[in-house]
Amino acid sequence: MSGLFTDFINILLSTLLDVVPIAAIILFFQLVVLRQPIPHLKQVLIGGIYVILGLAFFLLGLEKALFPLGDIMAGQLSSPAFIGVADGESAPWWSYYWIYLFAFLIGFSTTIAEPSLIAVALKASEVSSGTISQWGLRVTVALGVAFALALGAYRIVSGTPLYIYILLGYCVVVVQTFFAPKPMVALAYDSGGVTTSTVTVPIVAALGIGLSTSVPGSNPAIDGFGLIAFASLFPIISVLAYAQFMHFRNTKTKYS
Repeated sequence: MSGLFTDFINILLSTLLDVVPIAAIILFFQLVVLRQPIPHLKQVLIGGIYVILGLAFFLLGLEKALFPLGDIMAGQLSSPAFIGVADGESAPWWSYYWIYLFAFLIGFSTTIAEPSLIAVALKASEVSSGTISQWGLRVTVALGVAFALALGAYRIVSGTPLYIYILLGYCVVVVQTFFAPKPMVALAYDSGGVTTSTVTVPIVAALGIGLSTSVPGSNPAIDGFGLIAFASLFPIISVLAYAQFMHFRNTKTKYS
């Protein structure tokens, strides 16, 4: 317990050092540039304390739970004993179907819970007067991340180069951009960025490192990374595809 408390204090101090420059910039512009008092100072201070404590607890949870959990799950699901092959023997890519399913489900669930995506979906629903469904956008992005992580797990297992997937994916995005409804293009591109945030990134990174460590012939330094790039790319494709589908359906309904 004392070791855990010491780790928390160290993380708390580190978080304070990270937050101080941000607070200094805000105070400088508020007091020196704008020359205005800080509104609701008490609430701001209390909120700042909550933010610092929340970040510290979150980082401690990453170090003590999420990173080890991702490594353990990836290691267990890809172990030779679980797959049914001898130690050191390479298994065919389809033998890792539990890994693909786990990656799909963990990608969907973490993205649905992603605070940054919830914020973007809420604002998108507000400015569109409900035309863009908050849940519709979240589910669409989550499905994109889920497919991305399953495909990324396959890439690690099969050992195929990362750049092939990324190049082909962005070629698809460029083509979709020309045909998708213009109001949805910027939102789709933003949807790719909000998926790589506080909840998704730690588990995705742990999954990639753990899987590449367990799969024979994989190098964690080379194959362990790249899943986050998949998680940024495929939500753009899924949101643009959703926008194209809705535009086509609405056009068909209008002229039917």
